Amino acid sequence: MAMAAALVLIVFASVLFHFVSPWWATPLASNWRQMDDTLTITFVITGIFFVLINLFLVYTLLRFRHREGRIAAYAPENKRLERWLIIATSVAIMGLLAPGLFVYAAYVTTPANALQVEVVGQQWQWRFRYPGASGKLGRSSIDLVSAANPFGLDPADPSGRDNILVNNNEMHLPLNKPVKMLLRSQDVLHDFFVPPFRARMNMVPGMVTSFWFTPDKPGRYEVLCAQLCGVGHSGMRGYVVVEDEASFQHWLTAQPTFAQTMAPPSASGALAAAPTAAAAAIGGSGANTDAMVAQGKALSESKACVACHTVDGSPRVGPTWKGLFGKTETMENGSTAQVDETYLKNFIRNPQARVVKGFTPMMPKIEMTDAELEALVAYIKSIGVPPPAAPKQQAQQ
Repeated sequence: MAMAAALVLIVFASVLFHFVSPWWATPLASNWRQMDDTLTITFVITGIFFVLINLFLVYTLLRFRHREGRIAAYAPENKRLERWLIIATSVAIMGLLAPGLFVYAAYVTTPANALQVEVVGQQWQWRFRYPGASGKLGRSSIDLVSAANPFGLDPADPSGRDNILVNNNEMHLPLNKPVKMLLRSQDVLHDFFVPPFRARMNMVPGMVTSFWFTPDKPGRYEVLCAQLCGVGHSGMRGYVVVEDEASFQHWLTAQPTFAQTMAPPSASGALAAAPTAAAAAIGGSGANTDAMVAQGKALSESKACVACHTVDGSPRVGPTWKGLFGKTETMENGSTAQVDETYLKNFIRNPQARVVKGFTPMMPKIEMTDAELEALVAYIKSIGVPPPAAPKQQAQQ
């Protein structure tokens, strides 16, 4: 009787919790209501079977409980029961799978007027590429990936020279316009997931996967990686900003093209000119140093350094950056090294060359230009410099 009562209680509590649960899906912000409908069908079918199976167990516990003088009959085959079980199970499985097949077929059949956007995933950061005036995405290859060309675009392909590159974790999309997402990964398995869009897809190294959706509510939505891609997986986040067409075009024209990013330093603007100016200012103060520190902070976020390193002194996967510059680190082999600019640059360029005691050597090698490296070191240095001593109180004189 106790077991039967427990099963009834579990069934009742489970059904009640489903209706009063605070954990519901995020508000829908795309055209994929079919995803919600398919999930509802799955809940209904599995819920009905959960209740029926457990109540059947309760019935058998009560109906066939032990009684004096009763002997169980051995009945190894019951063809009538087997037929009903096969029919019921088959119908239930078809009910679960069939709606999903139709929805998936529509999910990967892209409308002709869809805007193509490429997403590149890498531990632990996102990058985005839009077609330029030509309306085409140029060729890309993993063999062409470098610090100066993180998308691996082919400079010889004229279709790619006007491609618009977003080398940070925030992308923009126009409202109520179909978008085809082309997904690539440069290292391990990732998954581009925006919960309010009900849209996600695995990103497999060596191939391009795709899906489409139409964002139908303006807003700022968080991007997640839905595959466990490494120790910094939880920090692999970004944002999608959905806005009207005019705002989207204004943002898009402010982003650099591939040709601009590959231009010689003299023509590429302040960013390429930053190393020389900042290198002279890094030890002092002024607008150049402030600009480099700000650039370094932005890089630490866009390249997902913050997934492993904190700036408040709290421990994480890697050493905190607070007070790091000037500190003497002890290595796993017992040697020591002072953290200066050379140490930081060498460590970022080749993170597996040394192992800091107490930390696992799992930092990935992140491609950076010399300018980016200078800026990131400047930012780390700004965190490590101790605050200036407070002036003595005049009252003590």
